[in-house]
Amino acid sequence: MSEEREKIIRVENVTKEYAVSASRSLIACDNISLPFFRGQTLGIVGESGCGKSTLMRLLLGVERPTSGKIIFRGQNICDLKGEALRRHRQRIQMVFQDPSEAFHPKMKIKEILCEPLLNFRLIRKSEMKAKAAELLTMVELSPDLAERYPHALSGGQRQRIGIARALALEPEVLICDESTSALDVSVQKKIVELLCRLQREKDLTIGFICHDIALVHSCAHTLAVMYLGSVVELLPCGDIEETARHPYTKALLSAVFDLEMDFTKEIDSIESEAPSPLNRPDGCPFRNRCPRQKEICGREKPPLRSVAPDHFAACHLLF
Repeated sequence: MSEEREKIIRVENVTKEYAVSASRSLIACDNISLPFFRGQTLGIVGESGCGKSTLMRLLLGVERPTSGKIIFRGQNICDLKGEALRRHRQRIQMVFQDPSEAFHPKMKIKEILCEPLLNFRLIRKSEMKAKAAELLTMVELSPDLAERYPHALSGGQRQRIGIARALALEPEVLICDESTSALDVSVQKKIVELLCRLQREKDLTIGFICHDIALVHSCAHTLAVMYLGSVVELLPCGDIEETARHPYTKALLSAVFDLEMDFTKEIDSIESEAPSPLNRPDGCPFRNRCPRQKEICGREKPPLRSVAPDHFAACHLLF
């Protein structure tokens, strides 16, 4: 990727394995390298089980990688422990998929919003009302909601509360893990617009995980496509319909339905299902679903290589 932009996070050769038995392990993330640029959004797409959420938990420090490094402003955060790790978590915050499960049902909205600030002793209890009103206004909600409980709010309102709470500590990086998937399409659009505005105002770096490649394309600067624990393509979010090179990325784009799409054009479906991470195929992870696989695809896993400026793909067919 271009060196002119500041890399606030560098994921370097990160692998995460989970022991299933004495002789078997599940590789959730397989030798992943990704850049997060300051003030920009990295969109991450892929099927369920491809390792997207595991990667985000590693970035947050909730879990540690089996190998590799995660460099945040020059420091390997995988080495942080105790109070140093707790303090670091102010700098990277997360918006969860289902805010109703992330919030305590018996806490008022003002308590939910101010809990992180109280934990880090950044405000006093006497300041909660004013701070809650400030945070609610930031996400375009009425300060009157501060005295309500989560069950009294709509899904879109709860997600805005989740964004406000994540930004209460003024982090540099915001991780959104399927943060719009449980919302109506019209509400999704408003939440994405809110995130884009807050990113401009606060110079936020955002990691946006989603199944919907069209939604990610609408708000991200860079797109990372994951498959079976690996990044198979990394490309700028320009005209991705024309520039995407990996067969999996092309199949995802072909499956996007749009009112202005050409309905006479045949949709390139992906045959069969993704293999289990416990039974990963040799060579290219996508080869058993790729109609163009070659002999080398079964022997060697393709590395992520440059195919154009700021554009990388892992496919033997391209080289």
